[in-house]
Amino acid sequence: MSNKLKISKRSAIKGEDGYKTFSIRIKDETLERLEEIVAKTNRSRNEIIGMMLDFGINNCEITENIDK
Repeated sequence: MSNKLKISKRSAIKGEDGYKTFSIRIKDETLERLEEIVAKTNRSRNEIIGMMLDFGINNCEITENIDK
């Protein structure tokens, strides 16, 4: 009989799997449109939001402020 407690390591602890969790506030209308996309595509809300964020970040153009 062993006198030591053996604990195996987890493969990924929350937050160390390449994802972070945070909350956002969105308009009711935006949520309704998002839910329509979720229903039509049979994908999760999280997956759709991730796809949209990736697209937005990859297609973002930052310009100089021209307001005077």
